[in-house]
Order: sequence, then C-alpha cells, then structure tokens
Amino acid sequence: MRTHHPDPLAVVRNLGILAHVDAGKTTVTERILFATGTTHKRGEVHDGTTVTDFDPQERDRGITIFAAAVSCAWDGHRLNLIDTPGHVDFADEVERSLRVLDGAVAVFDAVAGVEPQSESVWRQADRHGVPRIAFVNKLDRAGADLDAAVESVRRRLHPAPLVVQLPIGSEDAFTGVVDLIGMRALTWADSGETAQDGPVPAALREEARRRRRLLEEAVAERHPAALEEFCDRETLSAHTLTAALRDLTHSGDGVVVLCGSAYRNRGIEPLLDAVVAYLPSPLDVPAVRGGNGEERPADPAAPLAALAFKVNATATGRLTYVRVYSGTIEKGATVWDAGAGRTERIGRILRVQADRHAPLERAVAGDIVAVVGLKSARAGSTLCAPDAPLVLEPPSAAEPVVSVVVEPQRSVDTDRLASSLARLTEEDPSLVVRTDAETGQTLLSGMGELHLEVAVEKVRREHGLALNIGRPRVSHRETVGRGVSGLVHRHVKQDGGAGQFAHVVLDVEPAEQGFEFRSTVVGGRVPQEYVRAVEAGCRDALTEGPLGGHPVTGLRVTLTDGSTHVKDSSDTAFRTAGRFGLREALRACAMVLLEPVAEVTVTVPEESVGAVLGDLAARRGRVSGSVTRGGSAVVTATVPLAELFGYATRLRSRTQGRGTFTARPTGYAPAPAVTSAR
Repeated sequence: MRTHHPDPLAVVRNLGILAHVDAGKTTVTERILFATGTTHKRGEVHDGTTVTDFDPQERDRGITIFAAAVSCAWDGHRLNLIDTPGHVDFADEVERSLRVLDGAVAVFDAVAGVEPQSESVWRQADRHGVPRIAFVNKLDRAGADLDAAVESVRRRLHPAPLVVQLPIGSEDAFTGVVDLIGMRALTWADSGETAQDGPVPAALREEARRRRRLLEEAVAERHPAALEEFCDRETLSAHTLTAALRDLTHSGDGVVVLCGSAYRNRGIEPLLDAVVAYLPSPLDVPAVRGGNGEERPADPAAPLAALAFKVNATATGRLTYVRVYSGTIEKGATVWDAGAGRTERIGRILRVQADRHAPLERAVAGDIVAVVGLKSARAGSTLCAPDAPLVLEPPSAAEPVVSVVVEPQRSVDTDRLASSLARLTEEDPSLVVRTDAETGQTLLSGMGELHLEVAVEKVRREHGLALNIGRPRVSHRETVGRGVSGLVHRHVKQDGGAGQFAHVVLDVEPAEQGFEFRSTVVGGRVPQEYVRAVEAGCRDALTEGPLGGHPVTGLRVTLTDGSTHVKDSSDTAFRTAGRFGLREALRACAMVLLEPVAEVTVTVPEESVGAVLGDLAARRGRVSGSVTRGGSAVVTATVPLAELFGYATRLRSRTQGRGTFTARPTGYAPAPAVTSAR
C-alpha cells in the first residue's frame, strides 16, 4: 500500500551497509537491488558478477574495496545505498561514507556473531551518531544461531537488541521468518522470488508469543509512550510498537534486529520494509551546521550546502559524489567550493547505479548524486551557493601507518608515475605521496599492506606502468620517556634593520597522547599573542624528532617564563624560539621510539593452534585470548605491524590453507632498541 507524503524528502533514505569482511554486505546489497527491480539478475560475489563490486580488483579478490553508491526505489521510497568496504585497510572509505549517511544496516554473520571489524565499524557509526538496524545473515549455514549472534551484539557492542523476527527452521532447513510485530509468517520457496505470507506455524505459536512479549517489555522499558500503553492494556498494538521502535532507532537507545539469508534471497523484503519504517529520512536528522555555527535545514528552497565525499578520477574526467544537505543543485549552475576558495560549474548531474548512471536536471536537499565538471573539489570539500558561503566539517582522515617505495622500471615513466599517483591521492585522501628527503625516492603511504597493494595495482592496470615496489615499512613515532624542566632558549638576531628577540623557558613532560600546550607565565612577561606564536613554533618542531626524524607525539609542553624586547620582539621571533627551543628540549629528554601495533584475530583449526601461537610469539606478538568453538580456535593477539608483512602466506602454509586472520591497527607501542637502528 502506497502512502501519500506531503514532503518529498520524507520518502528518501540515505543508508550504508556496514559489516566485517565476509559477513555478506555485498550480497545483501545485490539482493536489495534485485528485490527493488533495479537489476534483473542476481549478482554473485564468487562469480564476479556483482553490481557494486565493479572494479576488476574487487572481482579478482572477492572483497569490497571502494564504497559504491546505488539508488533504488521500494514502496514509494527512494533508497540511496552505499555498500562500504569491510576490510580494516579501507576504514577511511567507511569513515567518509558514514559522514554523509542518515542511517545504516549492520550485517552480522549468524555463525561468527560480532567480529573485530564489525566492532570497529559499529564504533565509527557511534562517533557519527548514525542510527542503525541489524541484519543477522547466513542463517542457512551450519552452526548458525540467531540468539548467540544477538547475545554477542549485546555483550560486545552494548546496545539493546530488539529482535522483531523468529526464524522458521534452522541451518539447511531455514525457510522463513515469523514477523513478531504483525504476528505472521513469511516463507520463501527455493524457486520463489517473493515471500509467501501466511499464519504462524502451529509449532512456533507459543515461542512467537513468548518472544513478542519479551519485545514489548524491552520496548516499554525504554519508551515512555509505549510504557503508558503497556501499563493500561498489558500489551502493545502493532502501530505503537512500530512507532516506538522507530523512535528508539533514531535516539540510538535500541537496535532493531532482523534475520535471513541474503545468498538464498530470504529476509530481504522485510529488511527493506524495516529500512523504510525505522531508519530516518533527511527530515529526521539534525540540520547540518557550518564551521561558523550557522545551520542549514533540509529544504530544497534554502541556500545550497553540499559535501563532496568521494572522487573518481577517471581518464574521461572526474566524477564527484555529493550529498546535498540543503538547497538545490541545477545542471549548468555555478557553485562555490569553500575549501579551494573558487567557483566551479556543474556540468552534469547523475543518479548513480554503481557503474551505470541516469542523467538528472537537478538534485535537491537529501539527495546523494554524482556530478561531472568539478575541477578542484576533493573528498571533504563543501559546495555552497556563491552568495551564501558555508564550510561543513570534512570527514577526518586517518594517519597512514605503512609506506612503500614506488619507482617506475623505466626512467622515462617518472612523470607519468607522478601524475597517476596524484590522481590516486585525489580519489583516496588516506593515501599520502611524499619524497624521502634523504634518498629522493617516492614513498606511498597508506592504512595497511592490502591498501597499498590495491593502490599500486590500480596504477599498474589503469596507467599501464611497469613499477618496482620496495619492501613495506611502517611509520614510526617518537615520544618523551622522561622530560626536562626549565630549558631556556633565547632567539636573538641582529643583522641590520629590525632585529629579532624572543626568550622562552620550557618544561617538557610525557602525556597520555597527542600534544598539549599550556602557559603558566604571569605578569604579562610574554603577551598572549606571543604565547600563541610559541605554541605554533612548538607544533612546527613536532614534525621531526631527535631519534630518527619521525613525528613526535605524547608530550605536554609548558611555557613557564620568558621576556620580550620593546622593538625587536615579534610573532615570527617567538615562533622561531618555540621551534628551536622545543627541538633543543627534545634532544635533552629521554626519547622513546614507538612502532604501530595491531590487534590480530586468527581463526584456525584446533590442531594448528600450537604452530600459530609459536609463530605469533616469533613475531613479538602478545596473545590476549584464545577460545574454541565448533572445531576451530580463535586466537587474539597484539602484534607489531612490521611483523605482519607476509603473514597471510605464512598462515596459509601453517594451516593447509584453512587459517584466516584480521588485523586492526590499535595505536603505537614502544619499539625494541633494535628497531631504531633499522
């Protein structure tokens, strides 16, 4: 039944599909496209025929690498869907996608439950305040257990899971679900594409009633209006229950849980109904706010505010993916790129179906579209009306942790390599290209070994370049082990004309993380504007530490005293004093070299556990836990990232190809003395 909505924005849903690698995100996306009539053939990851994994590398590797946007329609609603990568090396792609989404579907494996990367993407969604619903997938697999998966969600992610379905049959015999809100059964025949709607099977009636009761109690406990009705009538109507579940989803106080098997096409239509019923429309999310605190409502008539969150730099031109927050973008219009400080012209606007596009005349608030013709916009750029400028906060980019040396095999290709690497960093801001000051070599840095492998392969395939790649190296940091106090630094320069004078006294001590600066100078001995200059100078000094020229982190600097000269003191003089003063102080401190570490989760057959533990110990790994379930063991350990290069091949050979692992960077830890000499 189609409902009439007065506001066209009420029928838009911008959502992402989030999960651990291999939980079935891409298959869920494919089935959604099939169910909504966007595609007429079911794509399969293992056959390389999916719509959203359209890059040749994604098809070869069987994983999602680049977030793909697709648009489809369901029950009179427009769904703008982003299939995000599950592999930790591409967490930055997920971060940029979450920045522009209003809601998400988190997919969990019914056998494995919450896995390490599903926990990471869940925390990312928490940070962005994105409401989500959960879909427990793969209920047709041996060992699938909805209750155990839901319990792992409760235990590891800490939301209140509100289960609205009961599976009919288990493992191979999983044929459908009981909808606990409408108290009806939905079953799927092997050949049938759509669900058969019928009464709850007699054998499940009692269990369905018990679970409906538990659902009502859980909702009443968290929702005042539902509690009132529950106290009056001792039950909740389907209407109240649906409205309360929607409120709890938006506030994040509860997570609606559905289940099914995407591969067998079971449970997809109810999932789409739940997306429409529970996830927010652009009207339900807070108005977007610019850097100056100004708000822009989700209104097509308001001044334009849009955020570019992804760039595809192809040989034929740049495709920029844009989320329109307010106002309207018209084909041929002129917009202001607030970051670059220049105007841009919109050539064409496209509604995206992964690698296929439908042209549009305009895009309005709430839309996610691709535009052609922008020359300077990067991921994170704000596009706005030239007469109403606004800057939206860009998605935060993570610090790269691994680098490789990239060189062309033929020296004549040097310029081509430079331009193809520039195009690569345009598309993916988490990749950084720089030249090593000592060796003159080109370094490509990213989030992990796979991330760099994919980037290099892209350059090889798309630009036909023959490359030599060095061994991966990790990015070290330096920190203060023992500080110094009362370090005096005078900056005096007298060479004709106005001189420079600045005198500072610094204390340096270790801090938990990052860099903190404070001033305890009294009596105005160093005026406030010079204090800011000293802080800026100290930040300049953090780029290269005394141990090996690595960035410095984990320190607190206090300006305790200083003095000025009537004529010769200036911002520049105090900034220089801050820089050289802190450099001198760091040389006097006891410094510690830090290396990036990762939390590794290894899943292996029980008989291989001994070999795997020995290998992890040889890689300086600290094992933090080991559990056995169903003939396989799951070992978690913290391992230096440098020791994980080539680990996938080693693990396969130790476990006859049956072992798998995931690694998630967790920060930095002191490196052994040997490392600093490398």
